[in-house]
Amino acid sequence: MKKTLFFLLFSMVLLGQKIETIDLSKSIKDNKNSIKSFTVIDQRANQEVGMVMYHKDEVKIIFENNAGKDITDWFYKYNPVRGNDDMVLLLERLNISEDKKEKYSIGKLELRASTFIKKEDGYHFIDRKDTIATVSSRITPYLAQSLSRKATLILTDLFKESYKGEPWEFSVSESDLPSYGSLLKEKLSILNANELKEGVYKDYYSFFTHNPEPGFTLQANDKGVVTKAVKGEEKTGIRHFYAFVYKGIAYKNIPVGYTEIFKDENGVFIEVTKAELFPETTASGVTIGVAAGGLVGGVIGAVIDVSLSNKKKNTLGPKVYLDPFTGNYLLPEDFGKTK
Repeated sequence: MKKTLFFLLFSMVLLGQKIETIDLSKSIKDNKNSIKSFTVIDQRANQEVGMVMYHKDEVKIIFENNAGKDITDWFYKYNPVRGNDDMVLLLERLNISEDKKEKYSIGKLELRASTFIKKEDGYHFIDRKDTIATVSSRITPYLAQSLSRKATLILTDLFKESYKGEPWEFSVSESDLPSYGSLLKEKLSILNANELKEGVYKDYYSFFTHNPEPGFTLQANDKGVVTKAVKGEEKTGIRHFYAFVYKGIAYKNIPVGYTEIFKDENGVFIEVTKAELFPETTASGVTIGVAAGGLVGGVIGAVIDVSLSNKKKNTLGPKVYLDPFTGNYLLPEDFGKTK
């Protein structure tokens, strides 16, 4: 009788639980055919992806087999032609959860994965996705489908950006991969420099490795606002660069101009408001500045509280750190929220 009751209850649990399999069918073809071999290292302590609700049913999100096999099979399906490089994807975090409110729920995806090229001297970092995405049940009741689809899209973007990316010159050993972040940050010159090199930096990697573009000088207008970088007859608007150093002070281009970069024990950061990083509308109502980092198109030729002293004055914005592995903004959890 007890056994019959147990199996009956167990069957009811199974009937109340649904499955959402992460669909890895989107094309991730490498048009350069540069990869010879591909490996996934899944370093997650918990191999489960997560669970959310659909009405009264639990929906478990899973891989068809496991993360390592499914992502590897996905890669080889779209890349049958081999190249010369050995690529490694390090899956650091993949978790889906649900925050239940009184009348609705918020589904949350946390995903961090990095890519490397394996060489004789170790693993050379290429790119990383470190993302938190949310979906409200007020928008769609299908939280599991929405979040699993977002996971696929994020991994797809990681592959495509990695194909275009250049491996870092620094390497880490396989045994050091779990702590590659702290090890590589120690080698970034900008974090240890006492004096900054004058000039323009075309991207985040050149900025963090402290390698300005050779031959450029900065040009300011009569109000002291830097507007151009000049190299012989070549003149380039300052907005086309990731960052620049002028009179010993580093500045980061943002959608509404540029702002000073500071440094503390946690890294480099800017002090800005949400409105400065993500201007919602122009006068015509067109949304601008919605990217999460780097240079955004349509930069307005203005300056946000630029000071040529060692510290900006009357800054209202919170600290927003710059991710040395992507160049993107690491936004505080309460960024843009009024207290």
